[in-house]
Amino acid sequence: MTRNHCPLLAVGVLFVLFFAVVSAQAAEEGGNAATERATEIFKWINFAIVAGVIIWVFGKLLPPVFRKRAEAVSSAISNATSAKAAAEAQLRDAETRLANLQKEVAELRSFAERESAAEVERLRAAAQSDAQKIAAAAKAEIEAAERAARLELKALVANLAVDGAKSLLVKQLTPKGQESLISNFVKSLEGRPN
Repeated sequence: MTRNHCPLLAVGVLFVLFFAVVSAQAAEEGGNAATERATEIFKWINFAIVAGVIIWVFGKLLPPVFRKRAEAVSSAISNATSAKAAAEAQLRDAETRLANLQKEVAELRSFAERESAAEVERLRAAAQSDAQKIAAAAKAEIEAAERAARLELKALVANLAVDGAKSLLVKQLTPKGQESLISNFVKSLEGRPN
């Protein structure tokens, strides 16, 4: 027999024994009292049958319901446990990130400072290179201007020298002096072989 039927069988046996004892006593007393006693016994038997049926129905129907409810509660507990573990893992991860946040900020700041220093150095080098190029271009331009000025000065000096010589020649070269120069030139040519 199953576990559910054992209590019912025991209750049934007790009621049968009780009914037998009460019947025997009623038979001894006899008469009206026996009828009242039998009525009371039948009420108890009726109560026992109804109670037995109720117990049997609850014994048959409630255990699966309780089992389902226990499984649902167990499942909810295991889900809650896993959710709690996941939440604790996320909390630990967040706390670790928060603890490392200062370190990351310091690393980012250090990286930014290195990058800005490198950019400043690059800009300084580019400015220095540009300044050297500008200085070289200015030097070349100055040298070209100096050469042009020298050439212009030489041309001016030559023109002034020619003008000065011309005016000097005009003053010093009289018609008599011209004849003397030409005759000296012709004489110098006569002494030369062809």
